[in-house]
Amino acid sequence: MKLKIISIVVLALAMQGQPTSVNVTEDSNSFTMSNGIVTVRILKTNGDIRSLQYKSTEILTDKSGHAGGYWSHDTTGGKSVVTKVTIDPTRNGGERAEVSVKGISGGIKMGHGPGAAADGDFPADIEIRYTLGRGDSGVYTYCIFDHRPEYAAATMTEARFAVKLADFFDWMSIDAHRNKYYPNEIPGEDKYVYTALQSENRAYGFSSTKRNVGFYFINPSVEYLSGGPTKPEFLDHRDTTAVQAPVVLNYWRSSHYGGANVTVAAGEPWTKVIGPFLLYINEGPDPIAMWREARTRADVEAAKWPYVWVDAGNYAKPTERSTVKGRLALKDPLLTKFPGGIMVGLTQGTTWQTDAKHYQFWERSNNADGTFTIPKVSPGTYTLHAFADGVLGEFSMANVTVGPGKAVDLGELSWVPVRRGRQIWEVGVANRTGAEFAGGDRFFEPDITLQYPKIFPNDVTYTIGESKPARDWFYAHVPHNTDANAKVEPFRGVVSNGRATPYTIRFRMDATPRGTAVLRLAITGTGTRAIDVSVNGSPSGQVQLGPGDGVITRHQVQGLWYERQFEFDASKLKAGENTLTLTVPAGPVNNGVVYDYLRLELDEAR
Repeated sequence: MKLKIISIVVLALAMQGQPTSVNVTEDSNSFTMSNGIVTVRILKTNGDIRSLQYKSTEILTDKSGHAGGYWSHDTTGGKSVVTKVTIDPTRNGGERAEVSVKGISGGIKMGHGPGAAADGDFPADIEIRYTLGRGDSGVYTYCIFDHRPEYAAATMTEARFAVKLADFFDWMSIDAHRNKYYPNEIPGEDKYVYTALQSENRAYGFSSTKRNVGFYFINPSVEYLSGGPTKPEFLDHRDTTAVQAPVVLNYWRSSHYGGANVTVAAGEPWTKVIGPFLLYINEGPDPIAMWREARTRADVEAAKWPYVWVDAGNYAKPTERSTVKGRLALKDPLLTKFPGGIMVGLTQGTTWQTDAKHYQFWERSNNADGTFTIPKVSPGTYTLHAFADGVLGEFSMANVTVGPGKAVDLGELSWVPVRRGRQIWEVGVANRTGAEFAGGDRFFEPDITLQYPKIFPNDVTYTIGESKPARDWFYAHVPHNTDANAKVEPFRGVVSNGRATPYTIRFRMDATPRGTAVLRLAITGTGTRAIDVSVNGSPSGQVQLGPGDGVITRHQVQGLWYERQFEFDASKLKAGENTLTLTVPAGPVNNGVVYDYLRLELDEAR
């Protein structure tokens, strides 16, 4: 009865057009927070959202597997659970409320998400918080992981926050390409066609054409997510149960597209705060309008970051954050300035592309002179990384120390991109994606690799100086399918074998060269072990590739980026027309490679 009376009063104030105070109530099983717009009920046992109402309309479903909203690593399984109100609205004039559900591990593994063992996943104290502010059209959530020194060594499996939405949500919004009416599962489709870069899509979710209401996750920052600015990840899909509920996901550590890692040693203290991010609800005339408004709200949230009301773990407050700036001076014989955008980041750990253990701070600069500014950096010691559109390779500088609240000016930093000799030709743009190649703008179509034989029945022949990447080079170099009955199966990609596929590059030399020719391949998707190389029809060896990352099988255009170099005697080339052929061996159609960029250089000193 108490909750009902409060709801009636709150609704009456809201109808008068006044932002109502936030209130929080609790019983033995749950917390309930409301502000006249949103009412949310959180279970004290595990930190799940059991109900999320927008103007009295229930947003979530309870009919599909793990119902409601939930963190994969919840608060169950440990020694005890502690619950409390961490921000009391009666003490701030009804401006904000926050509740906490904390599981004390005591060394017991916590979490039962994807890939977790039956006895749990990771020994850490886990605290889940939800926050509601006056006038907010949504609720914030964040999770604090605390691996104490007395806890055992461990490696975390997949970790995420997910919601299952009500069945009236029938329009999916991921990005400009995947924004569609989606009332039920489409035969033959699988959820991997709905992955996208997290860094470029900070507002995504579902909306309803019937009720003109939208629900979106908004990440105000991606510093707490894994893999940096090039990480593709699940955002939305329909679940695989009979209900086929709309699902919105915030993965901060996964096994997708090369995955990411959280490993702690015995005796190692480790704390990380995931979020806060916003579970945002809006209204609008149509799904596109609601999605665009959510993206605008994401900019508003980014401007507020870091939130002043967060007091948790190693989440640095606004006054503790710093700005790091500098200028990358490009020292390259062919480039007088940066030809495209520059990504500059501060990271910890060994490999930022597969790191989920630490925070990462990245910023894009469009300044051709190489100047950059990275705002809102937490105190710590970092490695500075940079990569740029049109520049092969990566800049790095270790031991960048950022103090609390102290701006850091790194001054001029000399970036000398590696060149192995005189450039003979290049194919594509060094930008860590195959999107500029033919089919690269449709990478998410499940049967895109089966379209290759129709588009290139005689395989790729690319003539330097005449051919165009978007027309004459298919983005996925895969076995050439010859099975008329080949099909796509969910989670397995194309189920078919194909013949070996040659990509031939034609080019002219003014004179017979001498020295060593160096073929440089920037790879951004790997599904095969090696590529055969022949020069002017003569077999010349193989390029051994890195571990598979599932990019082709799971419908992406980029994954883990790396470079390979292949050297051969320049005497294999000649004055006049030459050919260099790269061949993916016969086998499953998924077993190919996605190139970012290719370059042939000539080291005439060797």
